[in-house]
Amino acid sequence: MTSPFPAASAPWTPGTRHPRGGLYFEDFIVGETIRHGLTRTVTQMDNMLFSNMTLNPQPLHIDAHFCATETEWGKPLMNSLFTLGLMIGISVGDTTVATTIGNLGMTDVKFPAPLFEGDSVHVTTEILSKRESKSRPDAGIVDFHHRAYKQDGTLVAECKRQAFMKRAPRTAA
Repeated sequence: MTSPFPAASAPWTPGTRHPRGGLYFEDFIVGETIRHGLTRTVTQMDNMLFSNMTLNPQPLHIDAHFCATETEWGKPLMNSLFTLGLMIGISVGDTTVATTIGNLGMTDVKFPAPLFEGDSVHVTTEILSKRESKSRPDAGIVDFHHRAYKQDGTLVAECKRQAFMKRAPRTAA
């Protein structure tokens, strides 16, 4: 059986993605905004599973009766860290799958509007800046601004993320 992926020695040309789909450091264009095609409708099961996995007993996320009687929302609010993770996750397929060495940090994390069960999330990613690594010639640093919106266009989450990215493989000429 032949591999669907290009040979490791194949020369890299601008715009060539990693065999799994991610962009290399060189491919990110500062100022570009990517509107990710993947969307996701969130469920209360997402809330329950995430809250359970993170040992978060907050009734604001998991107790419908509490929310109906003791909160201004009247229903469970999606866990903000789930929302943050979903926003980043939706962006990965179009940007950093298999090309991220690691995240360096996140700043300016905001949740300007609530997200509830049944809302559908779509995401944009703006490329803010990039620079070559001073210590690693095979890597660079890219700054992203991710924004998540629900179906009516309301911004529900945003953050700036800095990632350590692989440079494209080079072959000997």
